[in-house]
Amino acid sequence: MKQQHVGANLVSGMRRRAGGLAVAAMAVALSNAPSGAQSVINPDADSVLRAMTDQLQALKEFSVEYDTDHEVVQLDGEKIQYSASGRIALSRFAGFHMTRQGPFADTEISFDGKVVSLYGKRLNVYARIDSPGPSIDEAVAEIRAATGFDAAGADFLSADPYVSLTEGVVSGSLVGTAFVGGMLCDHLAFRNDDVDWQLWISKGEQNLPLKYVITTKWVTGSPQYTLRFRNWGTGGVSSKSFEFKPPVEASKVDVVHADVIGDLLLEAQQ
Repeated sequence: MKQQHVGANLVSGMRRRAGGLAVAAMAVALSNAPSGAQSVINPDADSVLRAMTDQLQALKEFSVEYDTDHEVVQLDGEKIQYSASGRIALSRFAGFHMTRQGPFADTEISFDGKVVSLYGKRLNVYARIDSPGPSIDEAVAEIRAATGFDAAGADFLSADPYVSLTEGVVSGSLVGTAFVGGMLCDHLAFRNDDVDWQLWISKGEQNLPLKYVITTKWVTGSPQYTLRFRNWGTGGVSSKSFEFKPPVEASKVDVVHADVIGDLLLEAQQ
């Protein structure tokens, strides 16, 4: 699982950081699980996690709506929480289309199997990045290479969610059951060296993630990033939505950087 990077420079630049979560709730983290990861996870927790990731991996196409809450710790210790919402439509064979609306961002990201298109509605600007291959993992790896992002929550979209989620895990447990959005869930808790994270997975026929919380332990105030999924759909995704056509009078930029596309991308993390 990738760390949620919330450093001291985030405090002074919180507007840009909050806006940059347009990609953070959307990009796919590619990673390799450490050997012996399963041995540090409680067998009951591992069983629940594997059932969820196996189901996600088996879905050839899906759509889901999401809400995010991102805490920023100010210099005086006060926590400010920024919220945003969006939708993801994905086909593992054809591409994806993602949206995000928040206090500092109104963005779209599309991948049609060849090109990644990023569009910032407020500035009416867009950028395009060629992908080295047709897979979603390759496309998002190119986004990460161009922008320097690591993405919290992107693990659920990767080709192997279990491998991505369990990277760096030092312990994992089944806390118990809880309700999220009126649905009965298994509540899991995991620890990494730098972050703690919790996951709520719906029980029943659809073992899908409904809530995900990352706590950054090494930042004063331990800020949290919360991602909530709702309205999962397992079909009916049209590949036409992956094709980006620039709106009239939209300006194309070649440098994918927050200084150029203020409401589109987070400044590359140092």
